[in-house]
Amino acid sequence: MKSFTVQEISELLEGELVGNTTHKIEGAEQIEKATENQITFIGSVKYVRLWKNSNASVAIVNDNLKIEPRENTALIKVKNADISLAKLLEAFDPGKPVFDVDIHPTAVVDSTATVGAGTKIGAGCYVGKNVVLGEGVILYPNVTVLDDSTIGNQTVMWSGTVVRERSEIGARCTFHINVSIGADGFGYRPSDDGRGLVKIPQIGNVVIGNDVEIGANSCVDRGKFSSTVVGDGCKIDNLVQIAHNCVMGRSCIMAGHSGLAGSVTLGDGVIIGGSASIKDHTTIGSGAIVGAGSGVMGNIAPGKTVLGYPAQDSRDMLKQWVVMKKLSRN
Repeated sequence: MKSFTVQEISELLEGELVGNTTHKIEGAEQIEKATENQITFIGSVKYVRLWKNSNASVAIVNDNLKIEPRENTALIKVKNADISLAKLLEAFDPGKPVFDVDIHPTAVVDSTATVGAGTKIGAGCYVGKNVVLGEGVILYPNVTVLDDSTIGNQTVMWSGTVVRERSEIGARCTFHINVSIGADGFGYRPSDDGRGLVKIPQIGNVVIGNDVEIGANSCVDRGKFSSTVVGDGCKIDNLVQIAHNCVMGRSCIMAGHSGLAGSVTLGDGVIIGGSASIKDHTTIGSGAIVGAGSGVMGNIAPGKTVLGYPAQDSRDMLKQWVVMKKLSRN
């Protein structure tokens, strides 16, 4: 188990140490749950009152907050407690599972595949024909990468991930457990005899940029005849659906249970709240924010924030909610 003194943590975070403690710090925890051998963080004035009764010996705090250490406790004042905590968690990280061999003997790697230096392939993986794996790629056990796909340097794929044929994945991406890349898009038409549905072939692919992170059990479907695109730096939560032929710009965020229907276009830096739904063939401009649980039925201008179902300007929607609340009391 890793442990640090408060002085070591303060130096790591380049913070201002106020007070002192003899306790060794063995981990981090929420302020209400922390023990005397744990550090907590206070990034907002609303949590300052909880410090008085916390068992934590150390707190990382924003330097604009008025707060004092107790006996045998310390504060580390920083500009941004959230960012400093993230840096500290890296120091406490026990590390990822270890590979005893670079390519496990139970992995199947086609003879036509290219495997870069330092790449590791776990037990039960399958790497298909003409696949190109860059340098330092990690495929944890039971990952499947099908024919003619490419994966960039230092990308990590956790167990259960499936990458369908012809997918193009960038560098330094992380795909968590059971991610699906390149499944068929959802496309059907009524049969000529009116007795059923005929599947529309989905012959496109998926193109994912660099530094993309995709959460567990999320899906990015292949295009019908071109590419579904996820731009550089996008961060996608668990249980997210990105349908065929969607195009996401750079550094977009999609929270859990949200979804894009077919052919949605997102600009750069768009934020989609949890459980929000975006109608097909909709364009959301750069910097726009879609509130959690909203249903977007039409285009959204850049920089705009929308709420509700159907989604509309957040200020207008909040006014409507206030009026409805007043009416319900009468």
